[in-house]
Amino acid sequence: MLPTHRPRRNRKSEVIRDMVQETRLTTHDFIFPLFLIEGQNQALEVKSMPGIHRFTADRIVEEVGQCVELGIRTFAPFPSINDSLKDRLAKESANPEGLYLKTVADLKRQFPGIVIMTDVAMDPYSSDGHDGVVDAESGEILNDATLEVLGQMALAQARAGADIIGPSDMMDGRVAWIRRVLDENAFQHVSIMSYTAKYASAFYGPFRDALDSAPKKGDKKSYQMNPANKREALRELALDEAEGADMVMIKPALSYLDVIHAVKENTHLPVTAYNVSGEYAMVKAAAQNGWLDGEKTMMEVLTSIKRAGADAILTYFAKEAAAVLRRG
Repeated sequence: MLPTHRPRRNRKSEVIRDMVQETRLTTHDFIFPLFLIEGQNQALEVKSMPGIHRFTADRIVEEVGQCVELGIRTFAPFPSINDSLKDRLAKESANPEGLYLKTVADLKRQFPGIVIMTDVAMDPYSSDGHDGVVDAESGEILNDATLEVLGQMALAQARAGADIIGPSDMMDGRVAWIRRVLDENAFQHVSIMSYTAKYASAFYGPFRDALDSAPKKGDKKSYQMNPANKREALRELALDEAEGADMVMIKPALSYLDVIHAVKENTHLPVTAYNVSGEYAMVKAAAQNGWLDGEKTMMEVLTSIKRAGADAILTYFAKEAAAVLRRG
């Protein structure tokens, strides 16, 4: 008996395929991470991330301008801080004259229409390389002592012009703490995009190369999540919602599409996903070796993240993908 139902009828031409397509990428979906370094007139490629550069403040303006022309409107800068400025309490993170905050303020002045999402975590500024205060004797990451530092960091970023604060530290209670600090200082309009489920992943290596932010001792498993756990992400989601998060994030993305979907099904908040450095590097390495079509793989990866439930995607592919979308 010949089939009655023929799903292929909806695939028979490009026009029909486009008409019934369920998931569409646009440049509005993208948040573009940027790496910031000290100095002048430098754009240094990250060896483990082909096509991605670390920019001095003067050159990052040029990069943002090119991205704005492509339709990208949201940016997430991350700083590489000189070791001489690092200490165990990350004091440089709240310095208004420091590289990071001055650059955030400058970008907001030069591009008033863009959105800047800042990173709240101690590791770029910490002499220990951890996201929290390290007890000098036991090596324990001190949760509550870290909240004080994160609050001051978030406040300094809001004063510099940050539109969205992104606490990526995974300390307990940090969303409520940061919300209170912001509100008490008349920054009720500044959003919090919480890294709700940030896993202790092996996919962060190239990022740590770019920022020289790896822990000096130990690992981050006592605060970042176990990659084997999904229900735990829903517990973190419930806490972040109750504490006042405006958006939630899952990091990484590709190995955690099930987590993105589960979070999407259990919240009315916007869900974002971080397509991290290792995921980017794998595609680029395979493409350079001729094993994959890099452009098609990039677009398939991004589409899969959005299909899983992400409303926005923090991705190093943003500029390249925006150019592809512009070509149609």
